[in-house]
Amino acid sequence: MYFAALLARTEDGWVASDTELDDVETLSDLADLAREASPDEDTVLVLIEQEDAWFGVVRVDGEEDPRIYVSDAAAAARSSYGEILLTDELLGRDPGDDGADLDALDLDGTEDGESDDEDEDEDGADGGDAAAGTAEAVPHGPVGDAEVLDDLGLSEKELRSMSGDAVGEIAEALGASEVLETVR
Repeated sequence: MYFAALLARTEDGWVASDTELDDVETLSDLADLAREASPDEDTVLVLIEQEDAWFGVVRVDGEEDPRIYVSDAAAAARSSYGEILLTDELLGRDPGDDGADLDALDLDGTEDGESDDEDEDEDGADGGDAAAGTAEAVPHGPVGDAEVLDDLGLSEKELRSMSGDAVGEIAEALGASEVLETVR
């Protein structure tokens, strides 16, 4: 079971809204959704949690690139919502690595315009199983910017130690637990 919410920081404090991620396919889509929640270009946090498996924080400040923290990349990689957050940059891999861009693959596992013969990696092994290559490239444990909430009063150490109801703990640390509960 997933829970996703937007917390927008305004002059009057935090404003929470429940959000559906069904139409979100990319990190850009998610950032646009966050920006729509705050027309004044205030800080917006997207908090995503899958029960006790993993949680993610995406911070959008105006038109700046989103900052992301994911508590357990391997667990998130098995989730459609987690896959949105696990960008090549976040995982420290170059775009174009085997399995890095699953959207560019045809149904037969080859990239658009690429023949099956070109789908071998340097070891000569068939690289057609992109999902297996992606799973191996995703580390167990946290990835991303653990200092994403430092200036809001939640340290890297506190963020890394969270488990269970991490979204609730984050909201409490930010002074937004009451507004978050209105959308839970």
